[in-house]
Amino acid sequence: MLIEQLKPKERRGSKPRCHLLTHGKAEDVAEALTALVAPFASVSPEDCWMPVGFTDVQEAELNKAPRLLNAHVRSQLGAWWLPADRQTARTPNFDIASTCTIGGASGLLLIEAKAHDQELRKEEVGRVIDADASDERRASHGTIGTAIAEAADGLARVTAAPCHISRDTHYQMSNRFAWAWKLTELGVPVVLVYLGFLRAAEMQDRGEPFASHSDWQQLVQAHSAPLFQVDPWERRWTCNGNSLVPLIRSASQSLVERDAC
Repeated sequence: MLIEQLKPKERRGSKPRCHLLTHGKAEDVAEALTALVAPFASVSPEDCWMPVGFTDVQEAELNKAPRLLNAHVRSQLGAWWLPADRQTARTPNFDIASTCTIGGASGLLLIEAKAHDQELRKEEVGRVIDADASDERRASHGTIGTAIAEAADGLARVTAAPCHISRDTHYQMSNRFAWAWKLTELGVPVVLVYLGFLRAAEMQDRGEPFASHSDWQQLVQAHSAPLFQVDPWERRWTCNGNSLVPLIRSASQSLVERDAC
């Protein structure tokens, strides 16, 4: 059984569905990913993605992902997000990341996936420093705040409206947009997808599964509203001369029928 290759706590919700989405022949994975981002971008069988189904289950920390980005871009990302002496510290993990083509240029597809409403609602908080926080987490708190503030300024210029992404509120969505913006500054076009997996009934004990695309779309838009004074979704923004395309997408992915493969 494919899903049994994951840790027990990872066998339901959005995580196994992300592995199933990237499982199988390269042609099939590329087609599935392209369906999520068309007409703004495309993924070919020659592109690279993380995770790779159940063969390589590692999610992408972009500053440590040579399959996705060259050494120069990776080092610049690390230097922007982390203190100079903490470059091995953890950085945000993307549920799925893939090279792709955006407007004829080589770019990156970044996917943040959820399977029930509380996965997003609990992300309204800022980045927390607990009493038992590691030295690395404490050390990076300042650099992360500076990095997101820089991205907020950049996005405000692009959208011609104030942008309120911040380390101290809605931290996950803030860092997703910040990393997407920084990549454009480093010459990499980006499609950022918030992906809702529909009808994940096994998650009813944790939150409300999404019954329809409309349910998911309304939740994401409400979540992002405090961060942007213009709707950032479903359009191509030009950041630093490169495309940034934030999209809200949904998909149905049965755990049962694909787990039998």
